[in-house]
Amino acid sequence: MDRIDAMKVFVTAVEEGSLAGAARKLKRSPTAISRALSLLEQHVGVELLHRTTRSLKLSEAGRRYVEACRRVLVDLEEADMIAGSERSSPRGTLTISAPPILGEEVLRPILDSFLRENANVSVRFLMLDRFVNLVDEGVDVALRIGNLADSTHMSTRIGGDVRRVVVAAPRYLDSRAAINEPSDLSRHDLIAFSNFGLESWSFAPAKDTSVPRTVHFTPRYLVNSVRAAAASAAEGMGVTRLYSYHVAEYVRDGRLRVVLPQAEPPALPVHILTPQGRAAVPKVRAFIDFAVPRLRSELGRIATESGSLE
Repeated sequence: MDRIDAMKVFVTAVEEGSLAGAARKLKRSPTAISRALSLLEQHVGVELLHRTTRSLKLSEAGRRYVEACRRVLVDLEEADMIAGSERSSPRGTLTISAPPILGEEVLRPILDSFLRENANVSVRFLMLDRFVNLVDEGVDVALRIGNLADSTHMSTRIGGDVRRVVVAAPRYLDSRAAINEPSDLSRHDLIAFSNFGLESWSFAPAKDTSVPRTVHFTPRYLVNSVRAAAASAAEGMGVTRLYSYHVAEYVRDGRLRVVLPQAEPPALPVHILTPQGRAAVPKVRAFIDFAVPRLRSELGRIATESGSLE
């Protein structure tokens, strides 16, 4: 058994979600895919995948093993490129993660342009409302909003700091008690989005204090979608908190109004992250060089527009 090839089959099956999907991706028969997985399980001595006719589910051992396989395959790809003197020729699959709305509206057009100019590169684009583990999940480049924890990852700040704004429809605000301080939110219907706090929101300290203000609440409406939170707020269902670029269009056309701008916490930076050593890989270096100036331009425009949201 070629263990490296079997690892590629295993990782592909997990990413595609089925043996048939892996067979299509790798241009092999489903029987060959199944045989490679069975041999790999025999080698490691545990079941890696629970198989049904329609889907695959990782076992607990499989979940740990797939992360290790991704690391091995990434390291091998990097070693092959360096040994083959491919530094000046981007090629292979580039895995990128980004928050969904920022990914769809800002990064995707940049990726389209990059692919047009790099015929030997393909992209696996993950738009996720969570921080990914770059190494364990095999991600080459991540676009991330927020302050960074200390890590070995290489980071490039691309500016365009993002506000966290509280908004509601004018008709809702006109029919309810005024919102002048964060504590006033306790008397309102709140639409909570999972990434911004399900039970509490924090705000900047009051004047002459250094302690952030925290408002605890039970949401009237709990959603796990940015678009749902913004749309329901625009329909007058309550008050929500999102990033400024999530609601900019709603605010500009009058469907939402920003409240408590004076209490907003500091804006959050935007970075591009790459695992240590990956920036030397041609496809990664080429993408970073291509994307960073374009992201800075676009995020700078968004930050300027967001700064005027009131």
